[in-house]
Amino acid sequence: MKIGLYNLVSEVHNEGYIDQTLKGFITEIEEKLGEKFENINLEDFNRKDYFPLIFTKSGGVEGKFKQIFKQVKGPYLLLSSGLHNSFAASLEIASFIKQKGEKVEIIHGDSDYIARRIKELSKIFEVKSRLASTKLGVIGKPSDWLIASDVDYNKVKDVLGISLIDIEMGELVKEIDQSHHFAHPKLNDIKNKGFDSKSIDRALKIYSGFKAIVNKYKLDGITVRCFDLLGIYKNTGCLGLSLLNEGGIVAGCEGDIPALISMAILHYLTDEPVFMANPSSVDINQNEIILAHCTLPLNMPDEFYLKTHFESGLGVGIKGVIGEGEATIFKLSRDGKEYFVSGGEIIENLNSENLCRTQIRFRMNEGVKYFLQNSIGNHHLICKGDYSEMVREFFKW
Repeated sequence: MKIGLYNLVSEVHNEGYIDQTLKGFITEIEEKLGEKFENINLEDFNRKDYFPLIFTKSGGVEGKFKQIFKQVKGPYLLLSSGLHNSFAASLEIASFIKQKGEKVEIIHGDSDYIARRIKELSKIFEVKSRLASTKLGVIGKPSDWLIASDVDYNKVKDVLGISLIDIEMGELVKEIDQSHHFAHPKLNDIKNKGFDSKSIDRALKIYSGFKAIVNKYKLDGITVRCFDLLGIYKNTGCLGLSLLNEGGIVAGCEGDIPALISMAILHYLTDEPVFMANPSSVDINQNEIILAHCTLPLNMPDEFYLKTHFESGLGVGIKGVIGEGEATIFKLSRDGKEYFVSGGEIIENLNSENLCRTQIRFRMNEGVKYFLQNSIGNHHLICKGDYSEMVREFFKW
């Protein structure tokens, strides 16, 4: 997404002189951004490939903005310098925009802050745009135990722009039985793990079925009623989901649609792989939670091992060792109106025989009482790095 600059300058000023005085201001920001601004006109402002900034180069431009207000869509982001009454004009324009019930922000300060803020906001609006073209597949219905996770597909489309499509489990079974063979850079590593080769082969057939569905419908992600596969193939979707996630296709378990949507948002905002997990227990005194599941993106752990699926003892599950350090936990509600996010720290990988295969102890910055009093369903999403402020900014806009 290119960063567009729509310039506002008063006729009473000498624009050539103003441009000369602002040259250093713009150049310094561009250097710290690592890219140049593109001057845009009114016709370019609403193009999807631009992230537009309104540069108030001087005072006296408030009336000009009022004239174009109805022609330009938000975000209303006003870039302001400390010269030529630029900041004063931005304040008046921002007040006008707020009176119209729209959101606005003035981007003003030193070049470090301005460049950092432009990067943050451009990422947020890039994700908003990306979600509007995102298509997620729901293979089979949500698992029977997900009684609080029903989703209104039309509301999801209206609120987030995401399209959800239903795909019958029978269609997935047909694709699995076609014996497609899709290459993946991790295949040799998987086959050399010393795990039962027949189980691996059957799990890779399931992966190929997933991949065929993704390609057929041009999907950006899927969630699968994966426990049904146990009865059909005596195997699970854990490995297949891990491989899809590793390849950038968000993929979740148990037909959990809110978890899949949360996964997509967190992945798009952070560019990090995302672990969908069950909260298993909390320690209120230590502000810690244990999270576990049998699948995770294979590019997330420092190392991984193959084991059976926890609940059934069948097929192929993934035990990953995720590096300790800063992390984020996140979940969006089924109607998109509420969310929970917290930064924190992965402090330990566990090896309990009574939990799903990948297990982490996570110390939260926010209180773990959320899980006891206000939890948004079961599954929560975890990525490495503290992106909690980025998530909050996304929902602010």
